[in-house]
Amino acid sequence: MLRHLAGASALALVLAGGAVAQDHDHDHEDVTLYRVFVGDHEKGQVTAFDLSEPDHRWTFPTTGQVKLFPVAGGAVVAAVQSDADTVQFIRSGIAFHDHGDHRDIEVGDPAAIDASLTGPRPFHLVEHDGKVVLNYDQGGYAEILDGHALAEGKVEPVRFPQARAHHGFVAPLGDSWLSTIASDEKVEGDASVPRLGLQAFDAEGKPAGDLASCTAIHGEAFSGAYLAAGCKEGVLTVKAGANGPEYKLLPYPAELPQGVTTGTLLGSTGIQVFLGNYGPDGLVVIDPVDEPHYRYIKLPFRRVDFALDPAKPSTGYVLTEDGSLHRIDLLNAEIADSAKVTEPYSMDGHWNDPRPRIAMAGDEIVVTDPNAGLVRRIATEDLSERGTLPVEGKPYNIAVTGGSGVTH
Repeated sequence: MLRHLAGASALALVLAGGAVAQDHDHDHEDVTLYRVFVGDHEKGQVTAFDLSEPDHRWTFPTTGQVKLFPVAGGAVVAAVQSDADTVQFIRSGIAFHDHGDHRDIEVGDPAAIDASLTGPRPFHLVEHDGKVVLNYDQGGYAEILDGHALAEGKVEPVRFPQARAHHGFVAPLGDSWLSTIASDEKVEGDASVPRLGLQAFDAEGKPAGDLASCTAIHGEAFSGAYLAAGCKEGVLTVKAGANGPEYKLLPYPAELPQGVTTGTLLGSTGIQVFLGNYGPDGLVVIDPVDEPHYRYIKLPFRRVDFALDPAKPSTGYVLTEDGSLHRIDLLNAEIADSAKVTEPYSMDGHWNDPRPRIAMAGDEIVVTDPNAGLVRRIATEDLSERGTLPVEGKPYNIAVTGGSGVTH
């Protein structure tokens, strides 16, 4: 049984729109605003615009190609540039202040933060419990930022040491820091370092628990009380306990397709459930507590990108290579609706070839269409196209900040 959560993360509130204030004074105004940030596939550039006024735009140069993450409650967009060994930050220009019965919204122009991070191949970014953590795959360390300070434009990293460089992640959980652990030995013919599992550490990087085995650990997400990560053997779940982290490996059941694994996970903000990939043409809905832990969804074509709807916690969306967008019902683990939204984009070729990416903006899904040079606006209600927005170059990775609030 999926457990409904009492609250939601700050990012979920930003993307979902949050609560709308009632009984305002005459000098108050309800505002709903979504700001879109699009990274170009070929040149170092981020284009920003408001969905309500898309012709008014801002452009931010970057060192290289970016992957974009809304962080700090949507007040900041992190531009992670793995191939350029750089992480830059853009203040979104949208800030929220929670007052219990309503939220205030402050809107200004987005602006680049002067300070940035540099290090050997930053890749996985994890945000949880007010912390933003970046793992440096070729550095053997992660850097931790305070989300509140980052929202004020302060980039003040604290280094978290790892035993060796590897493609992994570091995440806060309760009083502990969880870090992926890599082997001392390399596999012949494999440039990467084998990953063994997850272990708890204190803030200084000293071990605070035993290794929890999770071979080839990759992908992480939070939902409710749990962190989940994909493994060769199954999905490892972790929750904070009285004596430290409590681990449970959920083995892949025999009835699932064999020879494939989960390596990307998304966590719902309103119900305690995860949506993960399972092979190139499948998804799994994962309940960390109740059986069945896995429910499989077969896709008609290979998956290009997928996302969860923070405003409708039991709903997700997946784009497949035939150009179709599918609405996923997590409660019933099924495809509820489908519509063609782009031309086909084959998944053959390099993993970083220009292909569409999707993000949520209230009651719309925004879809980059690199070959067409467009961002497409798709209605969540019926998957119809509300309009298209031309973006110079090859629009690729995308992030959205914003929501609803009260201005004074």
